[in-house]
Amino acid sequence: MPKLAPDKIRNIAILGHSHEGKTTLAEALLHVGGSLPRLGSTDAGTSALDFEPEESRRKISIAAGAGHLEHDGHKVNLLDTPGFFDFAGQVVTALRAVEGALIVVSANSALAVGTEIAWEHCNRDSKPRLVVVNKMDKENADFFAVVSSLREALRPKPVPIQVPIGSEAGFNGVVDLLSMKAIVSGGDGKAQETDIPNDLKGRVEEYHAQLMEAAAEGDDELLEKYLDEGELSDAEIQKGLREGIVAGSVAPVVCCSATKLLGVRTLLNTVIELFPPPSVPADGPAKALVFNTTADPFVGRVSYFKVLAGCLRSDQPLRNVARNVDERVGSLFFPRGKEHINTPEVCAGDIGAVAKLQHTLTGDTVGDRAAAAEPEIELPHAVYTLAIFPKSRGDEDKIGTGLARLAEEDPTLHVDRNEETHQLLISGLGDVHLDVIIEKLKRKYGVEATTEPPKVAYRETVAGTAKAEGRHVKQSGGHGQYAVATIEISPAGRGEGFVWQDKIFGGAIPQNFRPSVEKGVRDAMDKGVVAGYPMVDVKVALLDGKYHTVDSSDMAFQLAGGVAMRRAALDASPVILEPIMDAEISVPDRFLGDIMSDLNGRRGKISGTEPGDGTTTVRAQVPESELAKFALDLRSMTQGRGTFVKRFSHREEMPQHLAKPLIETWQKEHASKE
Repeated sequence: MPKLAPDKIRNIAILGHSHEGKTTLAEALLHVGGSLPRLGSTDAGTSALDFEPEESRRKISIAAGAGHLEHDGHKVNLLDTPGFFDFAGQVVTALRAVEGALIVVSANSALAVGTEIAWEHCNRDSKPRLVVVNKMDKENADFFAVVSSLREALRPKPVPIQVPIGSEAGFNGVVDLLSMKAIVSGGDGKAQETDIPNDLKGRVEEYHAQLMEAAAEGDDELLEKYLDEGELSDAEIQKGLREGIVAGSVAPVVCCSATKLLGVRTLLNTVIELFPPPSVPADGPAKALVFNTTADPFVGRVSYFKVLAGCLRSDQPLRNVARNVDERVGSLFFPRGKEHINTPEVCAGDIGAVAKLQHTLTGDTVGDRAAAAEPEIELPHAVYTLAIFPKSRGDEDKIGTGLARLAEEDPTLHVDRNEETHQLLISGLGDVHLDVIIEKLKRKYGVEATTEPPKVAYRETVAGTAKAEGRHVKQSGGHGQYAVATIEISPAGRGEGFVWQDKIFGGAIPQNFRPSVEKGVRDAMDKGVVAGYPMVDVKVALLDGKYHTVDSSDMAFQLAGGVAMRRAALDASPVILEPIMDAEISVPDRFLGDIMSDLNGRRGKISGTEPGDGTTTVRAQVPESELAKFALDLRSMTQGRGTFVKRFSHREEMPQHLAKPLIETWQKEHASKE
């Protein structure tokens, strides 16, 4: 492939709801552009872009597939992103590498939440976009109904630049509203011009007027002319559209059938004509942004990057300016699904990949030492957590290594070890996300894993005062063990921790054994006295005791202190302190009542609401135990439109009717054997 200037490159992400035909459209474009010899099928598992076993089995995209094609002297790089919510991180990272997006919607379905989410992504970055109404050949295809629903729900309002000729089995071409010509496509993807059908002329005139108005709004001079004369030339319409698209204020709509290659070549022409090229310097020191990473047990880490200046060349020393470490670039290649097309260099504006960078991860900037690091990629927050452990003993190290590699590949996966509950935790964007991680762990790293809900890090304390005697007396011939300690426990202030008081007057317990009683009390508190959780915020006073001149020892008084602590705590109105989370939940206004009701049912305390543009953010404090599956429930309640984040706030007393079963269960399992 010849070296191309940035103005001859188009970088496009393909977005939309799951099962709307995104991957099929990407492969149709690659096929029409001559990059794929045949059109693969996601249903048949022959897709070039969805090649991972997890994708083939589930028939959904999990990672952003990359491909490229040449058309009319231009190179078009395509990033086919997942439509399923759990893999939204791939959408965010892909959008950082492109100048435009194709938002794919089905001609035979209602407005989907994935379309709305894709639209919000583009609005957030003022990203140029083009709506592709796909599946025009399918039963119940209705382009005009789809356009109407899009224009009603989305801002900026999408505006058609094409009108379909026929629908369902009769779909065989489009009317181009820019040139006002009909284009009929054959099954080979080639097109020929013809007259506009008579039955479409009224609709064509109506949409052409909409198009002219949208083009005028993209340019002040054109708007003035349009208001004065009521007309714009074809060149002026195209100029206004291009400027509006670049500004993110105009969203054209086209139509096609990817499976039958109808309208695909016309779409390719539209992408080149209307989407902007990369705005990057062709010369100067090399600089590139790594926007995606994959991990392979055999090939190693593969980094996908976009060149922001100059050229990256094979075997070139570079600096990871984000981490301040040196990297050496190995063999470069252009990705096309799992196919690697080797190249000596990747230049400004283009997208390429390289294997085995040692320190570089998604979001990092590599390049000349003087290069400035690019802003961080803001990824979706992990909202769903599971505890994970290997099925086979001895695989603890392997599971840790495998998860660490998978976290390098997927920055929305978080792996942590909770030292308090002694659990290894994985957190992600949903249950399907974590299911896929477990499948990859087995396939790539040979570790079968089991998951369970994570334990909640409760604390114990007491609400009352109680005295108790702890005895550790064993006389069985020879050197015995003798220690008796009497303590009194009472609540300390929240956050005070442990307060020790020595109130013995005289020599009931010698001075050298009293720290041993304290150590026994502390050990019991650390292990959990009434329910197996660390005890906090307690005052303990040593009141009395007995000792034996021969048989008493440090260990005997430690054990006596532990016994006294356990007995006293059960009589001092023990309570459980549960972690409370600050939660922020954003939902469309129509779901607000359902969410408020749900939070109340989770013992949440709502602290306020903040209205937005059609959405409301609810702030609440909710017990951590009640949020275990909230991410999944929120998705169900809001049809995938709700989002939330949480962070630890404080601990407070758990209601007695909930704490009592925890205490009773643990006491039965750990009955005292004194």
